[in-house]
Amino acid sequence: MIYENPPSIRRVETDRPDACAFEITGHITAADIENLYGLLEAEYALHEKLDLLVLIHDYEGFDWSAAFTEGALVGKTHALKHIRKYAVVGGPEWMRGVMGFFKPFFSIEMKHFDLDKAGDAWAWLGANPVETA
Repeated sequence: MIYENPPSIRRVETDRPDACAFEITGHITAADIENLYGLLEAEYALHEKLDLLVLIHDYEGFDWSAAFTEGALVGKTHALKHIRKYAVVGGPEWMRGVMGFFKPFFSIEMKHFDLDKAGDAWAWLGANPVETA
């Protein structure tokens, strides 16, 4: 199947059942955010606590209105209850600052890694990506 507008968020399989990873590319829309939180909700049903890695490259922007939809706000609230460790790899430079600002307010362990340090992020999470056919 060829998508006219392929999703900007893609799930990455990991070698741990309680570790999730997503790759984000291009421009992120409200539909992408809803998809991401839907995938995470399915994981929360299986695992009370998760570790999460988000790999961001070729970033082209974000629909800021998507961050404030009811689904996004509920998704963020659920994430606070279920995520132990959260690694962000790459993305725009402002993301590191935002994570640093919010880190003291959350019980989630959060860490930002440069794109060329993705291996360090996987090691910090204690998981590895799994190639799928």
